[in-house]
Amino acid sequence: MPNEASKTRKIWSPEVLALMTGKGIDIGCGSDPVLPGVERFDVADGDANHIRSYVTGSYDFVFASHVLEHMTDPFSALRDWLSLLRPGGVLIAIVPDEDLYEQGIFPSVFNDAHTHTFTIAKARSWSPRSINVLDLVRSLTADVVKIELQDHGYDRRLLRHGASRWALRWLTLARSYGRKLPSDAWRRRLSKIAWALGAPLDQTALPGDRLAQIQFIVRRPDEDGR
Repeated sequence: MPNEASKTRKIWSPEVLALMTGKGIDIGCGSDPVLPGVERFDVADGDANHIRSYVTGSYDFVFASHVLEHMTDPFSALRDWLSLLRPGGVLIAIVPDEDLYEQGIFPSVFNDAHTHTFTIAKARSWSPRSINVLDLVRSLTADVVKIELQDHGYDRRLLRHGASRWALRWLTLARSYGRKLPSDAWRRRLSKIAWALGAPLDQTALPGDRLAQIQFIVRRPDEDGR
């Protein structure tokens, strides 16, 4: 998701911003690093599933926005990312919320590179590849600082949980044709037509700082266990 880090920064509290001091690394930042002076790690630098094969340094904070859903094994990848931290350092990770973003459809119709979906906590999920974020953070040797749903700017009246095969087919055609159009405005119009016909709508692609994500922050314990 392009520019999601920039959109997220706008809603961060001073307490979250204060966590991102010292030496940091942004995993999967693309052209939108979370801070100007952060170290960047992206596809050209190696495989984030096995980041320890490429990065040997240690950091005060690790940031990863909309990367974990692309990993083959999110549990293993997250443990590797946590190992980059110095004692007392923090990891801030952001993943799409499965009900707001995928809207009951997997594989995702908005990003076919997603290997998993995420929810904060459910006894059962519609997704065959769903991960509870609570289970994910509990699997780490780390202290939980915060877990929150960030649906800033989202209009829940526009949600379409699940869709008919015909509506999904129309959306696929609209998206394929939309890639050939010269402007985002025309692509958004096609998406809205598909929504009117029963397909889901990716609100994060609409104008404005709309978010449909879960953010979680964990801290690596100090060496004395605090």
